[in-house]
Amino acid sequence: MTRSIRVAVNGYGVIGKRVADAVRAQSDMTLIGVSDVATDWRTRVLQTKGVPLFAATAPAEDAFRAAGVQTAGRLDDLLGEADVVVDCTPKRVAADNVPQYRKRQLKFILQGGEKHGITGHSFVAEANFETAIGRESTRVVSCNTTATVRTLSALKRAGLLGRARGTLLRRATDPWESHQGGIMNTLVPEPEIPSHQGPDARTVDPDLDVVTMAVKVPETIAHLHYWSVQLTRPVDKEEVLNAFRSSSRILLMKTEHGLDALNAVKELMADRGRSRSDLYEVALWADMLTVQGDELFYAYMVDNQAIVVPETIDAIRALDGRETSGRRSIAATDSAMGIEGRLFAEAGARTP
Repeated sequence: MTRSIRVAVNGYGVIGKRVADAVRAQSDMTLIGVSDVATDWRTRVLQTKGVPLFAATAPAEDAFRAAGVQTAGRLDDLLGEADVVVDCTPKRVAADNVPQYRKRQLKFILQGGEKHGITGHSFVAEANFETAIGRESTRVVSCNTTATVRTLSALKRAGLLGRARGTLLRRATDPWESHQGGIMNTLVPEPEIPSHQGPDARTVDPDLDVVTMAVKVPETIAHLHYWSVQLTRPVDKEEVLNAFRSSSRILLMKTEHGLDALNAVKELMADRGRSRSDLYEVALWADMLTVQGDELFYAYMVDNQAIVVPETIDAIRALDGRETSGRRSIAATDSAMGIEGRLFAEAGARTP
């Protein structure tokens, strides 16, 4: 029997805790432990799940001891048992961790806050799984970039994608930190055009002709994207929808079903029994989508806490190298995580 992939998660914040749960849901992976520095409720909840907790640093080990939190050792001990480590530490911290991963010749995954050049490879499963097979490392791109690549790749696979121009309304902060920061009663434009998401998408697929503009808005539920796409030829709306249906990670929805705002979509995820009400798919309004000749206009919602989690699971398989089919990996991840993007779209107004 083939041994499961032994996965370590370094950093148990917004993404790390979701990745840890997703790893535990996979039949071909084993979560061997989580490393962190926080002694607050997050790591205490982790321990109720029976997951070994490791101190990320020597000071963190002292802090855990002082707080009465039992640890299984330090990060170095955890890495010694892992096949792949997923680094979910805060932005720029991960880059400092890379030398110790490489010293151990350990495969590692970074998140989108780090620079592409650190790994030399950026990842979205439906776009470039095969190019990550057996690599030392990859970087799962940010939430907004993941959504951008997913939707544009669907159009590209259908031979419809010419050039794309997007406006991104970015939520100000994570919900659990909204009492510490964020913005109120204002909008904050990202100071450069293109915003960083367009160039970042080209680290996954250099052939994408994409420009993005972004603005921070005073809410914390999710991001909202508006896109204008020049198609390769005039088409009807149904052909475009069929292109999006080719992705299990694009959820087509309708405003007429009451899904007319971001909060309603999050409530749908809660009613579907999703852990933490997480939306793993790009939630795209099918009835809003408009085609005029060879021009396409559409909008969708992005859950920045969740969308990169299935991508991270697929990246683990790709680096491990035993699974060589992106399609099979995506199907396995989707099944384990309850991702069935087409179910609600095709079910019309019926209960999903």
